[in-house]
Amino acid sequence: MQSRTPHHLDDQKFAAKELRALCRSGSYAGPTSGLADGNVQANLMIVPREYAFDFLLFCQRNPKPCPLVEVLEAGMFEARSAAGSDIRTDLGAYRIYEHGQLQREVSDICEIWNTCGPDGLVSFLLGCSFSFEAALVEAGVPLRHIQQKKNVAMYRSSIPCVPAGRFDGNMVVSMRPVKCSDIAKTVEVSARFPHVHGAPVHIGNPVTIGIQDLASPDYGDAVDIADDELPVFWACGVTPQYVAELSKLPFCISHAPGKMFVTDLWTADVYD
Repeated sequence: MQSRTPHHLDDQKFAAKELRALCRSGSYAGPTSGLADGNVQANLMIVPREYAFDFLLFCQRNPKPCPLVEVLEAGMFEARSAAGSDIRTDLGAYRIYEHGQLQREVSDICEIWNTCGPDGLVSFLLGCSFSFEAALVEAGVPLRHIQQKKNVAMYRSSIPCVPAGRFDGNMVVSMRPVKCSDIAKTVEVSARFPHVHGAPVHIGNPVTIGIQDLASPDYGDAVDIADDELPVFWACGVTPQYVAELSKLPFCISHAPGKMFVTDLWTADVYD
């Protein structure tokens, strides 16, 4: 598999189909926050068919970190939410886990997919908070990771998920600094989008949810927090990756954190 060379798309806004095509061709492999504004972005989790029911149950029991957008039939790789798409190639990068350990990050999963057989894998698309970021910006809430062209900061928390079969572990959260005067507005706006994580799960002291150092995120990039700001935490779709590690799942594939599958669905039409 050939590696992809990431590059910045600067301030250009790309339609979902065009962004997927750039990822498929290898022309873009960076974070998708701030791109294809208005489209529903989705986390990806792919599990062997034998674990699909357990993971579906895990999602149903934990809708904050794992809000289901779509479940593909076993062996299918074109999402109904994105005509002409290919989940094997249309993300910036994928992570391969074996027995709870991250083995490698790759640019496409076609070869791996083929070795698993025609109906060996089941794919889940889970809503991502990138989907409501445009609404926050439009409401006057600036987002520093977008301004600085960084990936959002994500942390492993001590907030437990409800277990289901093989899957058991804690929630991953994303963090965005918000001015104290904008906290109520931020909660109100994001709460309108429950299928892409919705309202925050925690505001303020990170130690309360098991995070010791905001300058050292487990995934993504750190950003500064000003004196007039508080850290605001949302449930994050990287949770299944962490749970797969804790549960020592024999095999699974996920998106690389921050590099989402962008659907053709409009956030406002579907969730507002």
